Amino acid sequence: MKASDLVLFSGATKGAEAEFGRLAEEHGIQEVNFTFEGHPNARRRGIHELPPADLLKGDVSLTYVSRLMSRNYIHKGEIFRKVLQTLFHIINNSQEVFVIGEIMDDMTVRGGTGWGTEFAKLCNKRLFVFDQKRKGWHRWDGASSNWERMEGAALPTISAHHFAGIGTRHLKPNGKAAIEDLYARSLAELPN
Repeated sequence: MKASDLVLFSGATKGAEAEFGRLAEEHGIQEVNFTFEGHPNARRRGIHELPPADLLKGDVSLTYVSRLMSRNYIHKGEIFRKVLQTLFHIINNSQEVFVIGEIMDDMTVRGGTGWGTEFAKLCNKRLFVFDQKRKGWHRWDGASSNWERMEGAALPTISAHHFAGIGTRHLKPNGKAAIEDLYARSLAELPN
């Protein structure tokens, strides 16, 4: 496997997703950014605008998501619903998922990114979150239903051809550095 064999699936939103995409392009990694009509995109490369019929394939009950994440999303509106539907396509097309955000006390991730993270858990994807507040990478251990902090040689690397890069719109310097380091570690292991 080489960099040009990799495909980043993301959403082209400002913040973490735009940074995942910018660095993918810089390193010669293919990029697919799922979006929908009218959604503001921070990136244009690899844009795949989902038609209404495809968005519906990722539809999920806001009541279900609210219960699963212990939050109230029921009255969030149509744009929010479309973001959740888009996350379905991002996660569904990926073999492993890298998230920049914040792990909450209830083991979910803050914001809309949280649904992408929960969906990755439900699909048994390899799942990693860089928590900007705790300043470190964490791996989801489905067996213990817990986040395990990763350090040193155990830090995550991209090991699948199709991977997702999602996260907060509020990217901090440590989150940006985490994405840069993830690519550097991963690409150092690949042949030129």
